[in-house]
Amino acid sequence: MAAAMRALFVFLLPILLISRHAGGSPPPDPVSCTLDGTSDCTVTNTYGSFPDRTICRAANATFPTTEAQLVAAVASAAAARRKVKVATSHSHSFPKLACPGGRDGTIISTARLNRTVAVDVSRRLLTVESGMLLRDLVKVAADAGLALPHSPYWYGLTVGGMLATGAHGSSLWGKGSAVHEYAVGIRIVTPAPASQGFAVVRELNVGDPDLDAVKVSLGVLGVISQVTFELQPQFKRSVTFVTRDDKDMPAQLAAWGGLHEFGDVAWLPRQGKAIYREDNRVAVSTPGNGLNNYLGFRAQPTLGLLTARVAEERLEENGTDIARCLAARLPAVTFELQAYGFTNDGVFFTGYPVVGFQHRIQASGTCINGRDDALLSACTWDPRIRGPFFYQSGFSVAMSKVPAFVADMQRLRDLDPRAFCGMDAKLGVLMRYVKASSAYLGKVEDSLDFDVTYYRSYTEGVPRAHADVYDELEQMALRKYGAVPHWGKNRNFAFDGAIDKYPKAAEFRKVKDRYDPEGIFSSEWSDQVLGIKGSPNVVGAGCAIEGLCVCSDDSHCAPEQGYLCRPGKVYADARVCRFERTRLVDEL
Repeated sequence: MAAAMRALFVFLLPILLISRHAGGSPPPDPVSCTLDGTSDCTVTNTYGSFPDRTICRAANATFPTTEAQLVAAVASAAAARRKVKVATSHSHSFPKLACPGGRDGTIISTARLNRTVAVDVSRRLLTVESGMLLRDLVKVAADAGLALPHSPYWYGLTVGGMLATGAHGSSLWGKGSAVHEYAVGIRIVTPAPASQGFAVVRELNVGDPDLDAVKVSLGVLGVISQVTFELQPQFKRSVTFVTRDDKDMPAQLAAWGGLHEFGDVAWLPRQGKAIYREDNRVAVSTPGNGLNNYLGFRAQPTLGLLTARVAEERLEENGTDIARCLAARLPAVTFELQAYGFTNDGVFFTGYPVVGFQHRIQASGTCINGRDDALLSACTWDPRIRGPFFYQSGFSVAMSKVPAFVADMQRLRDLDPRAFCGMDAKLGVLMRYVKASSAYLGKVEDSLDFDVTYYRSYTEGVPRAHADVYDELEQMALRKYGAVPHWGKNRNFAFDGAIDKYPKAAEFRKVKDRYDPEGIFSSEWSDQVLGIKGSPNVVGAGCAIEGLCVCSDDSHCAPEQGYLCRPGKVYADARVCRFERTRLVDEL
């Protein structure tokens, strides 16, 4: 028990320290070139690793600062018939959206396309370049007395990146929580015939049917240059977090999105608790200048990150369920005690509700704001540090199916509650509301999005403790309840057959064929996901351990370590890698 308590302390240490660091070394550029700064390049995501752990290479990279330079970059690649992919400032997508494949492709970075183009206060329109961060977008809007009604919670995303993946916040009200629902105009650069100079700018506005293809495009139609948003007058929000037991959670989730405009719910399965966010619009005259500076998005001391990872690995590889569950309780307790980083005046938390202007409440991410401090502190996931390393899964279940799905999740939890402590350690399952969209690759129905973050080993093929419950939960959502995966998250297997769940997928592919008939902006991965050629599954020894496939044979797991392919416990059609101690003894 003493060893367990030491592990608990080192888990808690970095969390206690994060409130003392407002900014640290900003994340590295996801694009790295070795020769003249533009040749012999690699591109990765902000976590430093794609699901298949491969290194993505490209022959060259370009960093345009104007639309004219962007057109020239696309034209050059199209004329040479080189594959092209777009990289953003921080590249937060977990799948290989930014990888052109092979070694001869081109990376176009939008990091320097980050300016305001036009502000029309009377019409509440804001036009910006696609590389602008959400952080800067909401500030520009606020300075003009306007507000983007909804957004993701992390403000390190770019405008183009949010549109490419269908990024969203939480709401079923009005147009809903997806950022692309507020885009009323888009300028996109696409390949063209030689007679048109190999590249053209297409301008799309409300009423153009192609707008519904470009709004959520996975980056396969071209490079978005500019986006015009229709905003709202600046407003305030009132936020309160309430923790309850989870006994009535299926019924509560069915109603919560209709009761609170910005409401969400976080579930701590082992603790049997649900954290309900009561979040609503209030009059601008309501007192309060609250601020959301979420604890998990603040810079953390590098020493704390390193120590936390060592402790996590020891618990994962050698710890008992009891030790893991004790450690898992502390993050949630610590975050709750510090109001998750919300303050009533930007400095102190004095109690709920926290009332503040939309741009101060809707998103945060101060770990990207600091000056370089020689990596003494950084974002939690900075790949230059051997700190926390994790998977992120996200999938949306139609609201009509949510109560039954959540009841099944609870049934799975009740069979072995300690198996879910790993979820509690990462602050549980975050559930956000997303409204149905006209976008071809947007949500088909009003849905509840489930976000799960969990441990990942730095060593390929190493199983996670109780990985079977995570995999069964995901397969149950995707297969039994017809969930669709988040385009910017998930491991490979989640995308298998996903495109068939979108009734307008064929319409999207038609637009793709018109905009880019040579497939300049397509890759092996995007062709697999869009159902054009191949499968996103990578079948082989240990593939299910890495999330590259769903197991159908013991070899897809880790039989030499006692992990065998078995049916799910609640969803019997699931196939998961489950640890069987007696079989391991026999093998030995």
